[in-house]
Amino acid sequence: MIKIVKDTNPKIREKSVEVPLPLSKEDAEFIEEMMKYLKLSQDPEYREKHPACREGVGLAAPQAGRNVRMLVISYANPTEEDPNHVTEYELVNPRIIVNSIKKTYLQGGEGCLSVDEEHPGYVYRDFKIVVEAYDHLLGKKTHITARGYDAIVLQHEIDHLNGVLFYDHIDPKDPFKKIPGSVAV
Repeated sequence: MIKIVKDTNPKIREKSVEVPLPLSKEDAEFIEEMMKYLKLSQDPEYREKHPACREGVGLAAPQAGRNVRMLVISYANPTEEDPNHVTEYELVNPRIIVNSIKKTYLQGGEGCLSVDEEHPGYVYRDFKIVVEAYDHLLGKKTHITARGYDAIVLQHEIDHLNGVLFYDHIDPKDPFKKIPGSVAV
């Protein structure tokens, strides 16, 4: 089972390396194990039995102990067409190839499975991004266009691959400063 690397561990700040494609059996099993852990973290019964486990919507490989460019995302994302829609990715070597000038942020602030302390403040991110990656779930290279919350989650996880934590983006002098035109989520 995966053990979450905390922000007190210097390994979490290391830049991750590209993963060779096609995925080796070991890499495929690792990304699938990450997704399994992420989904278990969303199960209230599992969390009750494992109080150290916190609920998450994304997990990057450095948080799971390997500094490779892989991440998983899974969360309920209902739409008008599909009220049971779940956003789910198992991404390898993701990179942002397009980003917007418009900014967005989570009104309640961001959190992280690797960060136990509170870090109040706004984390401004690009409102719209396009990510290019190999998606292990699809078994092929893909382009993902994400806006708002979806873009925030992707940027948070991609930051981990570069050794960046969400609180690095908080303005230390004015943590709740408003950027004109930014969109609160």
